[in-house]
Amino acid sequence: MSTSAVEPGTRLAERFRLEDRVSESDGATLWKAIDEILARPVAVHTFAPGFPRVHEVVTAARSASRLTDPRLTQVFDAAEDDKASYVVSEWVTGESLTDLLASGPLEPERAAGLVAEAAEALAHAHEAQLYHLCLRPSHLVWTTGNTVKVLGVAVDAAMYGLTTDQPALDDAEGLGRLLYAGLTGHWPGDEEEGGLPAAPMTDGHFCTPRQVTAGVPGYLDAVTVRACLPESRRGQGALATPAEVADALADVARPMPIPISYPSTPAVASASHTEGLDIAHRQNLAVPPPQPPPHRVPKGEGSMVNRALMTLVVLLVIAAVGVGAWTIGRSLGSPTTPEAQQTVPSTSASASAEAQAVKPESAKGFDPLGDSDEKSDMAKLAIDGKPSTLWKTEAYTSADLGRLKDGVGLLLDMGKSMQISDVVATLGDAPGANVELKVGDSADLDGLKTVAAKKNAAGKTTLTPEEPASGQYVLIWFTRVPADAGKFHGTIYEVVVHSPGSA
Repeated sequence: MSTSAVEPGTRLAERFRLEDRVSESDGATLWKAIDEILARPVAVHTFAPGFPRVHEVVTAARSASRLTDPRLTQVFDAAEDDKASYVVSEWVTGESLTDLLASGPLEPERAAGLVAEAAEALAHAHEAQLYHLCLRPSHLVWTTGNTVKVLGVAVDAAMYGLTTDQPALDDAEGLGRLLYAGLTGHWPGDEEEGGLPAAPMTDGHFCTPRQVTAGVPGYLDAVTVRACLPESRRGQGALATPAEVADALADVARPMPIPISYPSTPAVASASHTEGLDIAHRQNLAVPPPQPPPHRVPKGEGSMVNRALMTLVVLLVIAAVGVGAWTIGRSLGSPTTPEAQQTVPSTSASASAEAQAVKPESAKGFDPLGDSDEKSDMAKLAIDGKPSTLWKTEAYTSADLGRLKDGVGLLLDMGKSMQISDVVATLGDAPGANVELKVGDSADLDGLKTVAAKKNAAGKTTLTPEEPASGQYVLIWFTRVPADAGKFHGTIYEVVVHSPGSA
């Protein structure tokens, strides 16, 4: 099949069916396609006959497929042959920075948070000697899954034949331009970009963000200037790599989904009604019980009966006074039902306050039954405090780890032995994970004791030891992993360890 015959309905690699032509430029065509095996949309680039850089594009795509940062577009397949050359990658849905700026500049903190995520992702790519070199607002996407995606790392540069002697500096400047665009709604370039107007100029160089838009914080203005406006630095050092941009933005708040307000339940009203009923009930208890009706007795028994009745009346009065005094005393100590009801939660709250989150000193992928390592390069992403990053196991062919081993996991080193109150692990959304919590003072599997377990776990999962447990090492151990994109992975977005104190 020649690439000139590529049209909607064409199937590549006997699984990728081309559906809609999205764009076409200089012999490269972007398609929306369907992966018929996994029943999901994918993005496919095909190339016209004679496209001069097919080999470079396919080579770059294969290199990019090894990147593990989830904020970078995942490459699934790439092929180069006489019949058809193509690159298959993740189909990303969401709003690009261009879309987000359609109604004007972003809130400064949100713009900074988006670019901070992109900078961290690109720093990861640079560690693998892969670069972007053509960052534009269309390459930065806020997805429908409420995450940041950077599109086109390595592949786009190869596609357009871009090269440079200073790739780190070029990508740092690209990040600076994205931040400039987010803060001002303008593009600091010679021409408009993606519908954004060119940035205004003064004295032959671009105005700084604060000169364009009111309310831009000084530190964000300084970061932008250091990254992409050399004429305005005035002695400030340049940010020359994505890692340096990421460090400069390390303290900004990360973008979060817009919260949805749900109607509040009538808890207060219900509580008020309950309180009223409960108070009335207690007041009824405080009323002395009615005296029994008079009982007629035969003559001769009157004096005895009268004494018995008098004794009964006295006892009833004493009982009524006692109940009344108890009620008054309780009312003085706790005038309303809600306060009385709060005594139990406050006790538990104070108890739970004693357990505090303790940050592990380090984390690593733990595979003692295999090759000893399980993507340890990603392990730190599970303890970095960022819900958008993750660690995951290798891909397996079945939920039981391909029948290769009994388990695999993430091992945390707490730095010293301590008591573990509980561990909260945010897993992937797909159900089917069986996880165990193991704790001990040895980093060997035999030295770790299973103290809690959950079956069919997903999302935020709390593992609480059934008995007091302490140790320096905390292991989240997968014995089964859920399906994920046609394979089986165990995924952990974040781990929080709680401890009441050192053991």
